[in-house]
Amino acid sequence: MGKGGEKGEEEGGYEKMLTHYTWEEIQKHNSRTDKWLVIDRKVYNVTNWALKHPGGIRVISHFAGEDATDAFQAFHPDLTFVRKFMKPLLIGELAPGEPSQDRQKKAQSGWLQHDFGHLSVFRSSKWNHLLHKFLIGHMKGASGNWWNHRHFQHHAKPNIFNKDPDVNMLKVFVLGDTQPVEFGKRKIKYLPYNYQHEYFFLIGPPLLIPVYFYIQIMMTMITRRDWVDLAWATTYYIRYFTTYIPFYGFFGSILFVIFVRFIESHWFVWVTQMNHIPMTIDDEKHKDWITMQLDSTCNIEQSFFNDWFSGHLNFQIEHHLFPTMPRHNYYKIAPLVKSLCDKHGLNYQVKPLLQAFKDIIGSLKKSGDLWLDAYLHK
Repeated sequence: MGKGGEKGEEEGGYEKMLTHYTWEEIQKHNSRTDKWLVIDRKVYNVTNWALKHPGGIRVISHFAGEDATDAFQAFHPDLTFVRKFMKPLLIGELAPGEPSQDRQKKAQSGWLQHDFGHLSVFRSSKWNHLLHKFLIGHMKGASGNWWNHRHFQHHAKPNIFNKDPDVNMLKVFVLGDTQPVEFGKRKIKYLPYNYQHEYFFLIGPPLLIPVYFYIQIMMTMITRRDWVDLAWATTYYIRYFTTYIPFYGFFGSILFVIFVRFIESHWFVWVTQMNHIPMTIDDEKHKDWITMQLDSTCNIEQSFFNDWFSGHLNFQIEHHLFPTMPRHNYYKIAPLVKSLCDKHGLNYQVKPLLQAFKDIIGSLKKSGDLWLDAYLHK
């Protein structure tokens, strides 16, 4: 398939290449010996009994962070202190909750909206879409359509420039091996990219969600006249300000939500980038779908903490191969996927969590050095 794409480009574009395949040629990929079909068939045979989202205690456990404040309530005489400062610090992310007596389990709602967005909770797409709108809109103040538009492109073409929005860095960073060389040769220097592994800590994790994402979300809903999503997001802010103005006042409430988003942004950036940024990032090469996913994705070792911290998306390879499968089931199919990848010589990377974090910085430094070498070369 990859070579066919290259041939199509030589004859006038990828669109023409699509017309070169006859039905008989396509049928060749449906044989029992096709390695991708074998992976698909065996994995789904194993997991037919486990396709349903687990729900119940396993999902609720992801919302238990808010209850960590109970220990402080038991021994600290000033409950206002607990409500104002300890609760947002402990839940750390994703959706400010009402005062603790209301018992609303909102920690990790980002992972749960991801489940609904991938249609992996209910068998009915209608119910998945409805709950997705509720969680990402009412609980987080964002847009379901905006998320779908970005995230589905990412899954279709991960780490491919101009096709995966997650690697569109607005010329703030250069990624991979080819983009920095291209920027260097063209003398493009919007920022000193040879220091990007250092300024990443200042403008990456701190600013992505509270600044870039929320400006983009609001602009997208308004310019595309997505009034339904805007209405859902409005209910979040109505609920939020009604809850917190009595504690902080209006301007204090604005600072508070920025603080929560700031913490969420750090969590989100490290978890999402550790699986992709250190991998191959390049222009479209028209690889077959499975190879493309494995070249751009890696896993993080399983542990109780890693599963919880990443929302079970430490099994990113399995998630990209089976995006509608409930994420709590990925550990069940991971050994089979790995064995089949080994059998067919495919790259199946698994690394420790701290190594994955380190690799983000290492890959940014490598790309920055490539840019500097090309930039200085005359």
